[in-house]
This record gives sequence, C-alpha cells and structure tokens, in this order.
Amino acid sequence: MSTEIPEPPPTKAETTSLGDLLGQVTADMSTLMRQEVELAKVELKQSATKAGKGAGMFAGAALAGYFVLLFLSITLWQALGDLIGLGWSALVVAVIWAIVAAILAMRGRTEMRKIKGMPQTSETLQEIPGTLKPNEDAR
Repeated sequence: MSTEIPEPPPTKAETTSLGDLLGQVTADMSTLMRQEVELAKVELKQSATKAGKGAGMFAGAALAGYFVLLFLSITLWQALGDLIGLGWSALVVAVIWAIVAAILAMRGRTEMRKIKGMPQTSETLQEIPGTLKPNEDAR
C-alpha cells in the first residue's frame, strides 16, 4: 500500500492563459457597455415623452396667452365703442382666458419637473469603477 496522496486535477484558473482571461474581461466589459447604451436609449425615450407632454402644455399656454391679447384688444375696442355693455363682457372673456393660460402653464411646469433624466444609467455607471477595483476588504 502506498501512502501517497494523489494530486487534485488542475482548476480552470490554473489552466487558462492570461491572454484568455484578459479576452474574457474585455468581452464582459463590451457586453456591459452595450447594455448601458441600451438602458440609456430606453431612459432617453421615456424622458423625451415626458418632455413632449410638457412642451404641449406650454404650447397650449401660448395659445391661451394669444387669446388673452386678442380679447383684451377686443375689450378695449368694445369699451371705447359702447362704453359700458359689450366692453365689460369682453373683459370677462379675457379674464377667463388668462385663467386658462395660467392653469396650462402650471400643468406644463409640473410635467417638466417629472423628467428625471436617466437615473438607472447614472446609477449603474457609478457602480462600474467600484467593480473594477480589487476587493479591499480581503486585505
């Protein structure tokens, strides 16, 4: 009987060349970057949709503002023409349009504030440098 202990088979890390390991790291980094680009595209599309809604609200506010000027002009014209009756009713219409413009502007501002940019992309990009650093807890 022999008392020799057989050697364990070599592990994958022991048999893999440095060039192969670097190739795997490069491939992993390439995959990670592609995934980050895809995430950025998705988040950018979502932000653009929200920006479009906000811009639409601002466009509505601009149109309402135009009507304010139109009805204020008509009000002045009617007030000078009839001095009392029709002029005051046109003023009421102009005030209503001013309220509509204010509401649309506030809604547009609210929609624009909802835009968060690309939060997931920013978060995952911040994690990459930490991943590439050696584990300092193992020391």
